[in-house]
Amino acid sequence: MEKFVIQGGMPLSGEITAAGNKNAALPILAACLLTGEEIVLSNVPRIRDTESQVALLEGLGVKVNWSGQNELRLQADAVSNTSVDEELAARIRASFLLAGPLLARFGEVRMPPPGGDFIGRRRLDPHLDAFEDMGAQVEGDRWIVLSTPNGGLAPCGIFMDEPSVMATENALMAAALTIAGTNTSICGCGSSGLGSSGSAPSRYRPRRRRLPKSDACPWVRWRA
Repeated sequence: MEKFVIQGGMPLSGEITAAGNKNAALPILAACLLTGEEIVLSNVPRIRDTESQVALLEGLGVKVNWSGQNELRLQADAVSNTSVDEELAARIRASFLLAGPLLARFGEVRMPPPGGDFIGRRRLDPHLDAFEDMGAQVEGDRWIVLSTPNGGLAPCGIFMDEPSVMATENALMAAALTIAGTNTSICGCGSSGLGSSGSAPSRYRPRRRRLPKSDACPWVRWRA
């Protein structure tokens, strides 16, 4: 087995350039959908997951240009499609991060099943519950179809029944264009998630979603 042998006793000195972080880059790429202005991102890691997220954005009509080795320019001023590509989405779980900003800005989105590693239970319920709390309608079986009422998403209090970094990011992006503030509790706290934790306030009641139960859609925990 290979190993690193570190011998101490000497002061450290020098400079290093920190590599870009995938878990930070993926939600930031998705957040570019929230505005029509040009966004310039630096230190973006050019790896398979970020390339897949960029390809998903291009499929929606986002203008994308790698202007440097790790510098990316994006502009979502001509988004022509709110239906996410199924084949590309199957490559990464972070494809579902496009749901929040698309729903917030355009009022509708069709999301295919996300990809990613199967490392245990990875439900989408925290995402969908947060969207429903803000007034969105959730429909579909294998594909998830999200839409907003005429007035758009509404600010509210959100209680997540399990900590989820990606659901927290999705909820924050969905709430970004609401007029007033939205509060989230029991958020995912990880390498790229921020939030608070505690007991569920009495005014936050769990939702009971009634969607068609299907073996083709194993990524939602169906509720009675």
